[in-house]
Amino acid sequence: MTSVRPEYPRPHFDRSHAWQSLNGTWDFAPDPRGTALPEDLAHDTRWPQRITVPFAWETEASGVATHWLEHGWYRRTLTVPAAWQGLRVVLHFGAVHHHARVWVDGTEVGEHEGGYTPFEFDITDALAGRTTATLLVHVHAPIDKREIVHGKQRSIPRDDYDDCAFTPTSGIWQPVWLEARPATHIASVALAPSRDLDAITADVTLDGPHAAGSRLTVQATGGEPVTVEAPAAGPVRVTLPVAAPRLWSPTDPYLYDVTVTLDSADGADRVGAATGLRRIEVSGDTLLLNGERLYVRGVLDQGYWPRTGLTAPDDEAFITDLELAREAGFNLVRKHLKLEDPRFLHHADRLGMLVWAEPASTGVYSEQAAARFDAQIEPMVARDGNHPSIVIWGLYNEEWGLDWDVPGDPAKQQAVRRAYDLLKSLDATRPVVDNSGWTHVATDLVDWHIYDETPAGWSAKVRALLADGETSFPVGLGGGRVVRKLVMADGSPAVGVPNLNSEFGGGKTSVERGWNQRWQTQELRRHDGLSGYVWTELYDIEHEMAGIYAFDRTLKDGGSNPAAHANADTVLVVDVEPVAPGRDLLVGSDRTAAFDVHVSHHGPEPVEVTLATVWGPQLGSADDPAPGTGHTPVTVHPYQLSEPVHVSESLPDGLGAARLHLLALAEDGHVIARTCVDVADR
Repeated sequence: MTSVRPEYPRPHFDRSHAWQSLNGTWDFAPDPRGTALPEDLAHDTRWPQRITVPFAWETEASGVATHWLEHGWYRRTLTVPAAWQGLRVVLHFGAVHHHARVWVDGTEVGEHEGGYTPFEFDITDALAGRTTATLLVHVHAPIDKREIVHGKQRSIPRDDYDDCAFTPTSGIWQPVWLEARPATHIASVALAPSRDLDAITADVTLDGPHAAGSRLTVQATGGEPVTVEAPAAGPVRVTLPVAAPRLWSPTDPYLYDVTVTLDSADGADRVGAATGLRRIEVSGDTLLLNGERLYVRGVLDQGYWPRTGLTAPDDEAFITDLELAREAGFNLVRKHLKLEDPRFLHHADRLGMLVWAEPASTGVYSEQAAARFDAQIEPMVARDGNHPSIVIWGLYNEEWGLDWDVPGDPAKQQAVRRAYDLLKSLDATRPVVDNSGWTHVATDLVDWHIYDETPAGWSAKVRALLADGETSFPVGLGGGRVVRKLVMADGSPAVGVPNLNSEFGGGKTSVERGWNQRWQTQELRRHDGLSGYVWTELYDIEHEMAGIYAFDRTLKDGGSNPAAHANADTVLVVDVEPVAPGRDLLVGSDRTAAFDVHVSHHGPEPVEVTLATVWGPQLGSADDPAPGTGHTPVTVHPYQLSEPVHVSESLPDGLGAARLHLLALAEDGHVIARTCVDVADR
């Protein structure tokens, strides 16, 4: 049987010493009418196709590539290792969209609804001592997805946001595997750093007939083991002191491995987990990471791949996307409307990339749809809460699943508040965004989404919101329709909490988008009180061509506007209202380009810089100037836009257009920030 995605799928709760992958080739039977019964599928003649798990049946990688099928059946033989004799055998599914029923040798072992959350069934009794059995799975994936959680999957009838929806993901789309454990076993391990970041708290939940009185031993990297006796009920809390704590951060993503061992009358169980010592908090209108101000330089990542849809083709694909985000200068990935595979978060932890995590949305509002949305919240926290990379939880997005009508409907406001309260009750250690981008009801961060095709239009909208105190902003809903969205549902100003943009971008072509990223991002840096931004987006997806990278992750032509220059700790902010790509500033008969430049610095300490200018070819790169050349030195304080430095340079003789490179030189002469102005004759 073909081996695909062979890595252990649950690194946050690692029982990899007793597991078996069930990924690979399965039998597949389409059921267009949804009328087949398990007994109807007993004969091989009813299985006309093969499918590769865990790829959705719409994808090329699945080998099926069928669309708008609502019902499908999966079958394979499983073999239980002889070494598992006397243990409980548990069948795990990472995620199945949308409703799954499961049989083992004709015995139904359970069902699950919800296309993004994991589930498991103890199949020991159904095996009845047999080591070989037939596994049968029926999946119902409604075409009309509006009242179920489906994120960016397209629905028929369409969602309000169909223009930015993609190919559906139906069936098994995350790994399937078996594990063995004793009847009395470790059910969960929730890890958290102490407030003072000098210890790790482990809340361990046990399950089974002999949990009470069993012996639990917990040990973290470099620490002494702590052994306790389990009480009759409830989780066991163990505090693990950490000598000489090493804090987790993007620059030093140090992880502490935690091993949990249980000894009971049913035998020994062991799991591994990991976390980092880090604290994310809101302090007034700023975000703090480990007590230092955090400025979010984020990028939207929707988690799609060309041949495999919502499922990563391999483990390396997660690493690639994280590294591409870092190369483009981002320190955070907003994983959009998708509970991503745990392997992604595992690598984000290791590589030091911050994550904004959020569940999938429904398409319309109803009590049942809201209940289905809420049902994701507890599994999301339970599965992903140990990851230090997650620094923001999101919930709703742009009133999707709320009929774009939070301000006008108390029931929808209550739905938002209920989801927020539930998430905060489960995890009070991270800030929560209730309804990203549009009207807020109860939130720890105020964020907003503004799109504009031009830097000038973008600048005016941002200035109205951040400098002029506007309590609403314009939003285009397609077809030329523009509405004003309140920042807060009650119409009040957003004060006393961090404020950030969490979606923006402009331009129809990749050159226009590269140009807009340069100008729009520096406009945000003009406003010192802002806590950050999220650019849309990392890569193209199907028909959506808004990426820095193409769908295959190759770098697109951004008009020689490297993203990393715009997304840096230190950037230059230019007082120019740019005209068009390649023609930022038009000069008159004197051929003089004159403007002011500011420096925005987000490092921990002040810096002394000197601004240097270098002419280069239109849309070309710059050779760095020799140390000591440049204009007047300027002192730049953290999170304070510097005083202006005036630049006045003449367009080189014989050229109708050229690029004026602006470089900030540190005291030792190396370049710490750069941007450019494309100058042309009128």
